[in-house]
Amino acid sequence: MNSQAQRQRAIKAFTDFLHTPLDTLLQQHINTDTTEAALALFHDMAASVPAYKHFLANHAVNPDEYQTLEDFQRLPQLVKENYLQRYPLAELCRNGQLETCDMIAVSSGSTGKPTFWPRFFADEMQIATRFEQVFHDSFHADSRRTLAVICFSLGTWVGGMFTTNCCRYLASKGYPITLVTPGNNKEEIFRVVQELGSAFEQVVLLGYPPFLKDIIDTGIARGIEWQRYQIKLVMAGEVFSEEWRSLVSERVGSQHCCYDSVSLYGTADAGVLGNETPLSICIRRFLAQNPEAARALFGESRLPTLVQYDPISRFFEVIDGTLLFSGNNGIPLVRYNILDTGGIMSYDAMLQFLAKWGFNPVAEIQQMGGRGVRALPFVYIFGRSNFTVSYFGANIYPENVTVGLEQPVIREWVTGKFVLQVQEDADKNRFLSVVVELAPRMEESEEKREAIASSILTQLQRLNSEFANYVPPEYQIPRVALAPTGDPEYFPVGVKHRYTRK
Repeated sequence: MNSQAQRQRAIKAFTDFLHTPLDTLLQQHINTDTTEAALALFHDMAASVPAYKHFLANHAVNPDEYQTLEDFQRLPQLVKENYLQRYPLAELCRNGQLETCDMIAVSSGSTGKPTFWPRFFADEMQIATRFEQVFHDSFHADSRRTLAVICFSLGTWVGGMFTTNCCRYLASKGYPITLVTPGNNKEEIFRVVQELGSAFEQVVLLGYPPFLKDIIDTGIARGIEWQRYQIKLVMAGEVFSEEWRSLVSERVGSQHCCYDSVSLYGTADAGVLGNETPLSICIRRFLAQNPEAARALFGESRLPTLVQYDPISRFFEVIDGTLLFSGNNGIPLVRYNILDTGGIMSYDAMLQFLAKWGFNPVAEIQQMGGRGVRALPFVYIFGRSNFTVSYFGANIYPENVTVGLEQPVIREWVTGKFVLQVQEDADKNRFLSVVVELAPRMEESEEKREAIASSILTQLQRLNSEFANYVPPEYQIPRVALAPTGDPEYFPVGVKHRYTRK
């Protein structure tokens, strides 16, 4: 691609972003045929991406014969092993030109081997629209002076730099948003919030959920009055419970759970695929209170992340409970299997389902001011399915245990981290073991152990019908062990925590 074409690509993307109001864009996308958009992306890739041409030839696919949704659904799936790791990086880009991308993010998969994700400025515009949805619909940042504090790691990882760029584009569009980028440096975060926060009408912290909770808790211990700053949260990278959201909201003095925090479904592979909305949070909070409805909807005893997505920006499909998406990026992807388990649901089907349970989320949101109700489809994500433990044939999810640790009183004693495993005693009888990390300077006691075990049991019985029905009562009470903060065996500092052990 010559420099003139590259300039035109950048100018067009930025101009469209700056001059198209959010409402107009999303309404256009709701009314556009999604199949047509997905097929257009496929034909464009088949013509211009060398690796994809080769991949299709290997699978004996003639692109001209693929013209309908049924045809599209017969296309071979892309995964890291059969596509991304098979071809040189440049050949995965359009026209085999890596230099048409201006930024590379790095993700290290479960194997630890890095994957490189190039993108161009134009690719960031559609992701900036996800951030615009969050800042406009949830935070009213079109009219409130806002300090955005980037607490994601800054470096080659996707979260920090991508988020920073997208928030800056909102400022270019006229949003009164000012950024500061302390990254995951706690001291610097405290400094910028305390010295700059009161000059703004609200402060948005953007980062990973457990890290933001740690920031908030440490801040409280140091006497920071979070409620002075009208704190809002943007999070990504982990599923959390609604109890967790309530707890964190309460600690920063937030009044409106549906409007004060937002989780993004983000990946290194393609930026942000979907985002929570006031409507999706309202629905998820209802489902958290009604486990039978959640089980009927999702088919599982744990609550997934529930977001809405723009079907023109990202086209989702579900095969055997696994999510596939197609979307345009520096490395464009068609029918890419990201290995997340989950599902999709249309806006109308979601409202009809909830009506059967006597709940109208749109009416609820209307009572809160009505912002953020958009007729976009829903996608729900459980994340990778290999983090469950099986106990008497019941699948037990870390998410079930988490809720037990987030109950009043108990949440003051613990950090929220734990390790769940099934073990055997001397008689080879199985038992459910939960090692829980105590909060800093918290002493262990038999009374705490018993209270925690009892709380985890109550939530397992309430949320997980398999557990309640498969596990004999005498085996249901978990054996809880308490470990100090940063315990090297279970909670080593600076390492990504795993909540289960086989």
